[in-house]
Amino acid sequence: MTTNETNPQNWQQLTDAQWRERLTPQEFHVLREAGTEPPYVGEYTDTETVGVYSCRACGSELFRSAEKFHSHCGWPSFFSPLAGDRVIERVDNSLGMRRVEVLCANCHSHLGHVFEGEGYDTPTDLRYCINSISLRLDAAE
Repeated sequence: MTTNETNPQNWQQLTDAQWRERLTPQEFHVLREAGTEPPYVGEYTDTETVGVYSCRACGSELFRSAEKFHSHCGWPSFFSPLAGDRVIERVDNSLGMRRVEVLCANCHSHLGHVFEGEGYDTPTDLRYCINSISLRLDAAE
């Protein structure tokens, strides 16, 4: 039960209880507790629909379908966000490895991780590996 409001002050002040009212238990686990959905089950893993992917928690536009590619990793992959200020990247040393976590800049919800140097044939050397449950696709008309 999300809306398309994008006022950062409102979203960043929500309590866990308020987020739980807005999100399903699975959405809350991924978006607010930095969980990960299982690979190859997300609704957008293989989607080729043209449109814009927004944060499922706050509605902020994050990625375009033009930057989505098939990485065969089990999650939707993008080589670039819509704009650099739409996401926050921060070092994640959990699980005994160094990764870079990707968060929505508007509401600070967990989206996934970004990896570089994997050799994909894309314009950047990056793979934004994003949980489908963190996104909502607004199809182009």
